[in-house]
Amino acid sequence: MIISRSPLRISLGGGGTDLESYYSKKGGFLIAAAIDKFIYIGIHKIFPDGLIIKYSKYEKTYDIESIEHPIIREVLKKYFPNGSNLEITSFADIPAGTGLGSSGSFTTALINGILHMNYSKVTADQLAEMACEIEIDILKEPIGKQDQYIASWGGIREFTFHKDGKVSSETLYENEDDYLDLKNNLMLVYTGETRKASSILSEQKEKSDKNDDSMIKNLDKVKKMGKECSDLLKDKRFDEYGKLMNEHWILKKERSKAMSNKKIDELYEFGINNGSNGGKIIGAGGGGFILFQSNNPTMLRKKFSEQGIRAIDFNFVNLGTEIINV
Repeated sequence: MIISRSPLRISLGGGGTDLESYYSKKGGFLIAAAIDKFIYIGIHKIFPDGLIIKYSKYEKTYDIESIEHPIIREVLKKYFPNGSNLEITSFADIPAGTGLGSSGSFTTALINGILHMNYSKVTADQLAEMACEIEIDILKEPIGKQDQYIASWGGIREFTFHKDGKVSSETLYENEDDYLDLKNNLMLVYTGETRKASSILSEQKEKSDKNDDSMIKNLDKVKKMGKECSDLLKDKRFDEYGKLMNEHWILKKERSKAMSNKKIDELYEFGINNGSNGGKIIGAGGGGFILFQSNNPTMLRKKFSEQGIRAIDFNFVNLGTEIINV
């Protein structure tokens, strides 16, 4: 059995500028980090004819076109078009709809596994573009490119999205001690709610496509803020970074009424009132996880725990999509 895995991610600044509706006009910039929570794809050649697909549902079919899972269907059509006698199973450390880039991780892991089965190998950038083609070009999801790229690369990286669609990146930190310094200033709190990113991002895409002045100006500020976040993180001025995250969150909420809700606002205020310098929802918004910066995340975690609110432990990981078993 081939097991391919991709890390989930958190966005550290500039998120939203990776959508084509914006970067094709202004260019985008953001910082993303891979964490030690993964999507796993198992691919197993089987004796009986047909295809068996296991995720939150179970599918058995003899025809790729009839596969209900859109990403699996389109990946097989493109990279295993005449395939049969295959079982594909997915596992996740954290469920979809929580803002950690799971669909991009799923797609990169699946493509990587299929390519490995066919004795093919590609670079991280090529894998990311292949995943973007499936999700954005073929399935028409109104999403950006950061999830596919950070899943493919791993680490903590700055991504520049050029107007012509090309993407360049470089590492923010090289040393794993730097990873630890940043991690010890952050914590993730689960809102208890999930959502589908496309339902929120479609509003941003539509407004950006129409050159909506308020949306474009908002994303201009977010991009500028992303570059400021980069400088603060490189200098390890984590307090100032936390305060800038607060400004980032205010801008993010302006993009859509669905970005937040009463529960998210209450959790955010609780964090600020108990030692956080700032934070923001991870991903498109509307649910999932809130990322907080705090000088004392252990104490903040305890405060949330006393309220029955779940925080998760995580570490940054340097490796992106990889084969872990053959």
